[in-house]
Amino acid sequence: MGQLTTAEKEAMKEEAGIAACSFVKSGMKIGIGTGSTVKYTILELGRRIREEGLQISGIPTSKSTEELSIEQGIPMINWEKCDHLDLVIDGADEFDPDLHLIKGGGGALLREKIVAESSGAMIVVADASKKVDTLGNFPLPIEVNPYGWEQTKRRIEQLCPGSVNRRGANYLTDNGNPILDAEFGPTISNPVQLEAKLRSISGVVEVGLFTNTADVVVMAAKDGCELIRKENARI
Repeated sequence: MGQLTTAEKEAMKEEAGIAACSFVKSGMKIGIGTGSTVKYTILELGRRIREEGLQISGIPTSKSTEELSIEQGIPMINWEKCDHLDLVIDGADEFDPDLHLIKGGGGALLREKIVAESSGAMIVVADASKKVDTLGNFPLPIEVNPYGWEQTKRRIEQLCPGSVNRRGANYLTDNGNPILDAEFGPTISNPVQLEAKLRSISGVVEVGLFTNTADVVVMAAKDGCELIRKENARI
């Protein structure tokens, strides 16, 4: 695709973030993801609320998303009064030909997965650089319990061909948990199996593999947006 300038990358993110909003209709309850591309989705939804009378409500996947959503006039709801979302719009760090994802580079993977699994469909916004043949070049985020995280790390290392590193000595997610970044390299040819193995380790709270979750990827490239739809997409 050639080297892109920062401005070109940002323009692509904006285009994808806005294009994803075409799936949002009045009356929907939506999950609102986290990241630099979803930021443009939130801004566009805010514009549609103000200028077009769009009526929606949302559950955010992070504190930063919640703050921007409220600023844009998107009504927030909580799980006490909501047991199902119509769809979620979120970003991804990588996606493969089967639309399996690596997510969690921003540290919101647990909340993102709760929202994704509670949604009727998942729209992913990403630029073309996130499309890969095999997952794993992006370090796999794994959220772990603070208690005994060192031992949890050792058990993850038994499955990971590369290094496993704690993300910052004092870094904690919105849930108060550390993140371990596992350097698998582009070796994750069976993400469903790997996700199950990692989740079976005591101390692992959540894994940044989102398998059989995404329905559509709105992929931005230099020549415009492309919709990549799973064969059995729910939307």
